[in-house]
Amino acid sequence: MVHETMNFADLVFTGGAIFTATGGEPTPGSVAVRDGRIIAVSAGAAAPSSDADIQALIGPDTEVVELDGKLLSPGFQDAHVHAVWGGLDLIRCDLALDSTRDQYLTRIRNHAVAHPELEWILGGGWNMAAFPGGTPTASDLDTAVDDRPAFIPNRDGHGAWVNSRALKLADITGDTPDPADGRIERDADGNPTGTLHEGAMSLVNRLLPETSPEDYARALVIGQKYLHSLGVTAWQDAILGGYGDAGDATPAYMEAAHSGVLTARVVGALWWDRTRGPEQIPELVLRRKNNVAGRFAATTVKVMQDGVAENFTAAMLEPYLDGCGHHTDNSGISFVDAQQLISNVTELDALGFQVHFHAIGDRAVRECLDAIEAARAINGPNDNRHHIAHLQVVHPDDVPRFAQLGVTANMQSLWAALEPQMVNLTLPFLGDPRSSWQYPWGDLHRAGTHLASGSDWSVSSPDPMAAIHVAVNRIAAPCHEEGNYEAFLPEQSLNLLTAMTAYTAGSAHTNHLDETGTIEVGKFADLVVLDRNPFTGPVEEIGLTRTEQTFVEGERVYRAPAQP
Repeated sequence: MVHETMNFADLVFTGGAIFTATGGEPTPGSVAVRDGRIIAVSAGAAAPSSDADIQALIGPDTEVVELDGKLLSPGFQDAHVHAVWGGLDLIRCDLALDSTRDQYLTRIRNHAVAHPELEWILGGGWNMAAFPGGTPTASDLDTAVDDRPAFIPNRDGHGAWVNSRALKLADITGDTPDPADGRIERDADGNPTGTLHEGAMSLVNRLLPETSPEDYARALVIGQKYLHSLGVTAWQDAILGGYGDAGDATPAYMEAAHSGVLTARVVGALWWDRTRGPEQIPELVLRRKNNVAGRFAATTVKVMQDGVAENFTAAMLEPYLDGCGHHTDNSGISFVDAQQLISNVTELDALGFQVHFHAIGDRAVRECLDAIEAARAINGPNDNRHHIAHLQVVHPDDVPRFAQLGVTANMQSLWAALEPQMVNLTLPFLGDPRSSWQYPWGDLHRAGTHLASGSDWSVSSPDPMAAIHVAVNRIAAPCHEEGNYEAFLPEQSLNLLTAMTAYTAGSAHTNHLDETGTIEVGKFADLVVLDRNPFTGPVEEIGLTRTEQTFVEGERVYRAPAQP
């Protein structure tokens, strides 16, 4: 049967496979849409409609999208992304497409020459693996730009490359102490060399010119357009607030939501200032109240509990190894004291906030789980849907705790592959057995953990199909390969059904966007047409899948250019 058969559909998809994200693999069928919602589905054995029912909904003004054997899926939802930062990188000096020291310096030099009006040279996207020890130098950067200060974060946003002008302006010398939450890279004599890790970035970025509201608005539009081109219809912006040099993009989201420019659905994660304590919670409550409009709602709090493994700031239960395999005295940094984290999370949980954690090291993961467990014990169960992102190293004892506590594993699957950064800057310093505990998607899934997916763009590509490719194969996706490597911990792979569901229904659940994420009658028609059905092709080709069309509430927000 169909609903309201007296009215025709606005939009009908037919002639292809339908992935409903409700538990089964795609089956042939059709989908009808009216007034932005799905009104009929004929795919699947339990489908409420038949193809004939849906054909009867096609009227003179109905747009019919012929799938020609391709796949219709719920729109992808990125559960951890920095859309405005990504847009800012695209309008600044974007190094994301380059991979070597010489390429970076050439692009920076050309950007500086092309923009003599800029007071600072800003950009981002360099890969640590391009430099010895992952630490580029000011003297190198001086060869590209020496007439102005330069501040260029790396891909993961946990370190920055600065030139000599920037070091001098910030008065960073051999006598400057490391901040508690960061480190100044130094030479053998203790002098700064040009790389600033974690909180040490603030020594320079406090001097940067403010990003204008116009640039934020432009960056949001550019970022949204790019994400729509990859089939992304909703996301959680993982940091809204004063982190790094990016400032706060919340006003840009609010303006776009009020004006209708914001076509995506966005959940904002309000930044937890790790230099402060629980006195900031009333401010977060006020920001949540005042920042809801249209398709935007800032209902989450983001807690960054540690750094990253490559610069030895990820919080580990055991110390890092040195280059010779010996234990050091460094086990990383917990940015928030573990006991204070318990108190903060318990209060946030009681106030109905979702907490979105960054945790890379196994100690950080455990501290986040401990905080949620304590909050559950005091506040009781609720539907806040807390989630921990990244999860690079998870101690096996903590794997079952995710399902037990109802904590979502927010996967950045693109990283779960061997590539130069992993081989050169991570594995030697983790050692065994810790190296084998990385990105344990398979174990988490088998333990019954709810899975969501994200990209962390602009840290890495926001292409969902590339991430899904790695989740299934544990090998870098085609066009993303950096060398010829074997599968990385293949026992932790997911099947395609699970990986696709995590990037659609899984992230929608995490985002509290319960009227999206699946293709079912009554849900919003947030949909993506892919150029093939990846379920019928070789798994080695999943990452070649591209987006042809993207729809939000039945309105087309992206169409791929016609191929010659």
